[in-house]
Amino acid sequence: MVNPQWLRSFAALAQQGNFTRAADSLLLTQSAVSQHVKQLEAEYGQLIIRHSRHVELTPSGQVLLRFYDEVSCAEKRLNASLAARNDDQGEISVISPGSIGLSLYPLLLDLQLQCPALTVRYRFAPDKEVVDAVLNNHFELGIVPLKPDNPSLNAEFFANEHLELIVPAGVSVQTWQDLEKLGFINHPDGAVMATRLLSRWFPGNPGVASLPEKGFINQIGLILEPVARGMGFTVLPRFARTAFSRQDAIKTLEIGPEVVNSLWLIFRAEWPLSRRAERALSVLRTACETKRATSA
Repeated sequence: MVNPQWLRSFAALAQQGNFTRAADSLLLTQSAVSQHVKQLEAEYGQLIIRHSRHVELTPSGQVLLRFYDEVSCAEKRLNASLAARNDDQGEISVISPGSIGLSLYPLLLDLQLQCPALTVRYRFAPDKEVVDAVLNNHFELGIVPLKPDNPSLNAEFFANEHLELIVPAGVSVQTWQDLEKLGFINHPDGAVMATRLLSRWFPGNPGVASLPEKGFINQIGLILEPVARGMGFTVLPRFARTAFSRQDAIKTLEIGPEVVNSLWLIFRAEWPLSRRAERALSVLRTACETKRATSA
């Protein structure tokens, strides 16, 4: 095991170029820095070439300096991981479907602005990828529409996801034939969501597959763009609709009963959440409650 103080003295010498400046930067004596380097050279061979006013690293010295850089990076990662004891520093990692992510990600950025020592890592992903990512410790928090049955995961109710029929502003829909005239803007979950909603609102309909498809887009933030341009209708969760910037160009219809998906928060069951994750969840849950009360 390399003595950490010896390594710090050697790295300072490599950075500063001579023993005097290296000692000053570390608040040590010049002889102390010289002794540390000699100890390292006794172990690893010649590390520096001593010139009258500066030092030059040998190939072995360059290797040791790279090792020091790697150790320093590992120490930073360790400190970030151990920062779980604090709620205002470290990484907040969340993986979820894109619909809810459009609402949650900006809220986490707001939290990061309040606490600059926090970092946010967010990924939009399908359900199976969310579960696998949390199980494999790639993300601390996940959100899925189906409660997983896995003893390694805790699952808690997080929010209700209301499905909405969204049409261009000014368009009226009363019948299935009106939907056929408009055409369907499809997306990766479009058929499933539309079937679930429209089967309740138009019982006995020929099915979503019978509707003319006017477009397909797999980018959650752009699904409503063709709708806003009058090119068709779609079915999306309310979280995705409220995140769209051009609300005046679209309209939601209420033709039948509400259709709601439950969203579940998942995290590893074997250890508690970090304090920063708990703080983030408090912010997100409060925002979801506020949105629900506002839309009620």
